[in-house]
Amino acid sequence: MQNENIIKGQGAQRNVINRFDRFTFEPEDEDFELIKTSFTEVFPKTIVNQVKSEDLPMEYSMNPYQGCEHGCSYCFARPTHEYWGYSAGIDFERKIMVKKNAPELLEKFFKKRGYKSAPILMSGNTDCYQPAERKFEITRKLLQVCLDYRHPVNILTKNALVLRDLDILKPMAEQNLVSVSLSIPTINEDLRRKMEPRTSSTNNKLKAIELLSDNNIPVHVMVAPIIPGLNSDEPLNILKTISEAGAQSFGYTLVRLNDTVEPVFVKWIEAQFPDRAQKVLNLIRSMRGGNLGDKRYFERQRGSGNIAEMIHNAFKIGRKKFFDGKEFPKLSTEGFTGTKEQQLRLF
Repeated sequence: MQNENIIKGQGAQRNVINRFDRFTFEPEDEDFELIKTSFTEVFPKTIVNQVKSEDLPMEYSMNPYQGCEHGCSYCFARPTHEYWGYSAGIDFERKIMVKKNAPELLEKFFKKRGYKSAPILMSGNTDCYQPAERKFEITRKLLQVCLDYRHPVNILTKNALVLRDLDILKPMAEQNLVSVSLSIPTINEDLRRKMEPRTSSTNNKLKAIELLSDNNIPVHVMVAPIIPGLNSDEPLNILKTISEAGAQSFGYTLVRLNDTVEPVFVKWIEAQFPDRAQKVLNLIRSMRGGNLGDKRYFERQRGSGNIAEMIHNAFKIGRKKFFDGKEFPKLSTEGFTGTKEQQLRLF
């Protein structure tokens, strides 16, 4: 049973109060569906961020956009929108900030004295191939800079739009400079439409794995997040399907609802799944020590309790059954010199 009053094609059903605001304005209910997506150019001084989290494997990340149109209610990046004066709710999906100067900033970063090349994760916060990328093509320009400088990059996305840039990705892959991680939390298309309403369809994501693999571009899949009571029965089916499509490795995370992600997700699940909303929320609490979120390093990834352990065991079985013998390549940093001109002389 589904609530007929939901805003379709969207994760957040309302704006939530910004933690940093003393006063808030909330439109009338009927106004929410009339809000159009807007794009605002911003001018950051840097585009590459150093990742200091103890339980994350990457050293650097970069995000050409702030906010994300994909509409996933559980997105951990939602609270970052509050630092810009917006809400983690509808604003996060409808008010997108665009960093058009990102390619120039990346070149500047590569030329920094003493910089030693290390793979950069593209989409450490919000999706670099969200719908806005069709219009602005900032991600494409960033990839071209990485190719020019022979710098390695890992791409994380929920969108098959990544295939548009095969003409750049293929020569990068020939030099072992790129990998693509596709986020696939479910292969149930009906559930996918609700969990991530404006991402690529399940079939298009699977086709993307196949086409990328056919072009010798290594593919990793993030099965994330696992939400008990929604997609927690899917790990084995997902791993079998993505392995057959050509994925070389996978990762997964358990859902956690920190800060203002919590009210967004609660409103979403109550709207989309009113018959089991409380059951799902209680199952999440069982993995998070009675809470819906967890910020503790390492523990936030694993969770605890019987439900979490059952999920971990399912992935262990799937790894052994469907990914035994598969190995994900390590990207090369050897070709990077720090100047585009020097790189071009090599051809």
